[in-house]
Amino acid sequence: MIKHLLLSALLLTGYAGFAQSSKTPVKKPAAVATTDKHPKKLISTWGIFLSDSLPKNEVVKLLDSTLVVRDEKGAKYPVISFAFTYEKHEVYLNDTTGQPGIYKDFTGDNFKSAKMSPTWSKGMKEKLEKGDILYFDEILIQYTPEKIYKAPSLKFIIR
Repeated sequence: MIKHLLLSALLLTGYAGFAQSSKTPVKKPAAVATTDKHPKKLISTWGIFLSDSLPKNEVVKLLDSTLVVRDEKGAKYPVISFAFTYEKHEVYLNDTTGQPGIYKDFTGDNFKSAKMSPTWSKGMKEKLEKGDILYFDEILIQYTPEKIYKAPSLKFIIR
């Protein structure tokens, strides 16, 4: 969990530094299609699935799919980037108590597109096991040409 939070904090810090270092002014479009001051309710999906518990074979099919963000009217918004975290569970025997325990290992990366890289996708197809969890956090979308918003996170449990 600490790694997950640290990864999120680093992503936000890096993004804030990048946004502040830009020296070229952003041109505003002549007319913006939306007059809303606040973003509409956004819904994130992976393929066609919201956060859920899915069988391993279904997740393997999804690994090459893109993240999709829509509003309540069904309008799609392009995904700019997301943070991915893989939580792997391994059973171990505690030397002190003699009782079995579960070790959690977190691995992740940030992606600057709407889907995982082919290398990550291939690796995940080989590693996935029952009980593992996939997190898609810090999903950033281009809401309007001059606005970037954060979309809701996704969590998938492998069954």
